Amino acid sequence: MSNLVNIGFGNFVNTQKVVAVVNPDAAPIKRMVQNAREKQLVIDATQGRRTKSVLVMETGQILLSAMQPDTVARRFAAGLGVEQETKGEEQP
Repeated sequence: MSNLVNIGFGNFVNTQKVVAVVNPDAAPIKRMVQNAREKQLVIDATQGRRTKSVLVMETGQILLSAMQPDTVARRFAAGLGVEQETKGEEQP
């Protein structure tokens, strides 16, 4: 059975189909999102909020979320039963 993880506002994603969770502020990511919009491959799950993370799906679709990338990654890790190492990482 597939693992579904909440990416905010009652929206869920199949963790087995996600390739990457990235920050939308970098210019290459902005271009990737714009190109996907032109091809109608963007799924906007922000509910009108600011996009804080971009999820790249293995199908080529781009999923926009209003949650921070590290929050999404933590939820993925928790949903998959993976323990995260926080030693040596700075906490904001």
